[in-house]
Amino acid sequence: MGAKTTAGATATLTIILNNFAWTGVGDAGGILPSAADGNIYLSLHSADPGVGGNQTTNELSYTGYARIPVSRDGTQWTIAAGSASNAADLLGALCTAGSGVATFVGIGTDAVGAGNLLYRGTILIPVAGLTITPGITPKIVIGSAVVTES
Repeated sequence: MGAKTTAGATATLTIILNNFAWTGVGDAGGILPSAADGNIYLSLHSADPGVGGNQTTNELSYTGYARIPVSRDGTQWTIAAGSASNAADLLGALCTAGSGVATFVGIGTDAVGAGNLLYRGTILIPVAGLTITPGITPKIVIGSAVVTES
C-alpha cells in the first residue's frame, strides 16, 4: 500500500503532538485523545539517531542536560498539511560543564532513558546546529522544529 494522504498525516500529527481526537475513524468518537494531555520530550542529538534509533542514540550529554518537556495541550505545535512546527521557542537546560553540537532533534515518549523516538529531524536554525558550551541554554526557535508525517 502507498503512503499516507495529507489528511491522514495531519490527523496523525494532531493526535500525537496536540492530543486532539481524530474524528471519523471507527465509531462516532473516532480515535480519542488521552484523558490528560501529558508531555512528549525533545532530545538533542549530535548526529542522526536514524529510523531504528531510540532517544539515547547519539544524544548529547553535558552537565545540566535534560530533555525538553513539551505539553500535548494543543498550544505548542502548529499543524497543517501533514507538517508540524513548534509554536513557541523551546528552551533546553543550561549547560554548566562539557559541550556539544546538536545537529538533530528528536521527539520521544520518555523524560529519561531509551524511550521511543517518534520523530527525528535536522536542526534548521542555526544551519550548523546548536553549539552548546558552559553558560549556554539551548533554544530551538519558533518554527524551526519541523515534523513531517509521511
